[in-house]
Amino acid sequence: MVLTKKRIQVVGAVIVDDNQKILCAQRPENKNLALKWEFPGGKIEAGETPVEALKRELVEEMELDISIGEKITTTEYEYDFGIVELTTYFAKILKGEIQLLEHVQIKWVNPADIEKLDWAPADIPAIEIIK
Repeated sequence: MVLTKKRIQVVGAVIVDDNQKILCAQRPENKNLALKWEFPGGKIEAGETPVEALKRELVEEMELDISIGEKITTTEYEYDFGIVELTTYFAKILKGEIQLLEHVQIKWVNPADIEKLDWAPADIPAIEIIK
């Protein structure tokens, strides 16, 4: 019997500030991909569009109201816990002060230095595009 892995559809926000730095968020120790860096976002729920999911996730994770811009890419990566399909979008903060409700830390990183962080594998194709 062949077991098929669970497919998980997620979205990520590549948030760029006025100095062209990118918001990077570090995952907590007690979750999958512990202490890896990622673009903030999360799972798409039933009935949601990717843009709706991304706006909701940024409110839940960081208490931020964001505007969603151009789609960057959609990638798939097979982890031991399932196959993640990640769609990333450029985004800007409209209002809110960043709260760390799901992450252990954040950094605003210059695109030239973004590869120095230890990224979750699904995020790497987007990094290759934006750096």
